[in-house]
Amino acid sequence: MFTERLWGILVDSFPKILLPGLTMTIPLTVISFSLAMVIATVVALTQFAKIKFLTPLCRFYIWVIRGTPLLVQLFVIFYGLPKVGVVLDPFPAAVIVFSINEGAYSAETIRAALESVPAGQLEAGYCVGMSYLQTIRRIILPQALRTAFPPLSNSLIAMVKDTSLAANITVTEMFMVTQRIVARTYEPLALYIEVGLIYLLFSTVLTKLQRLGEKKLGAYGTHRG
Repeated sequence: MFTERLWGILVDSFPKILLPGLTMTIPLTVISFSLAMVIATVVALTQFAKIKFLTPLCRFYIWVIRGTPLLVQLFVIFYGLPKVGVVLDPFPAAVIVFSINEGAYSAETIRAALESVPAGQLEAGYCVGMSYLQTIRRIILPQALRTAFPPLSNSLIAMVKDTSLAANITVTEMFMVTQRIVARTYEPLALYIEVGLIYLLFSTVLTKLQRLGEKKLGAYGTHRG
């Protein structure tokens, strides 16, 4: 099965696949996830505060995004919007879609974490003279984010793998590069396994970082307690 020719292809293709992973897949993930956290925090806090008129809009946003496939959202933004005069390059289009998509899912994670903080914490903030926003920023949100850290980390790992869908809108990330090499070498099995192992490598590194983060947050929580 592993002939000299195949080994040569795998060795030659490894840096060609890894480089787009470092220069395209990782930046796409980091930028999209960072924007998603901003969106998720705003949406979650809006729902937590039960702001009139805005809360139903947030619920509608979450309902639509979570109820439609990510691939469809990519096609709507990249291939659909040009029909109404909005043309986006592949990378910005991918960032927009991944940010909005992940923002909806993470908003529910953060909202649940906010609601898990005892109501007495909010009252305690008022008792020491803090305003609502100060109490949220200094007391409620830090506790909620500590609770939300593990599921949000899992979402980040999932996003690394989901970025492979960006190949469908011509983003030259790892999966698209692999497809091009397969088209040239006719070795789909070995090459798709190779790119899968690279995704696994990225996910493993993030999993290790997640565990370190959980330990630090656990130690911080114990110290605070």
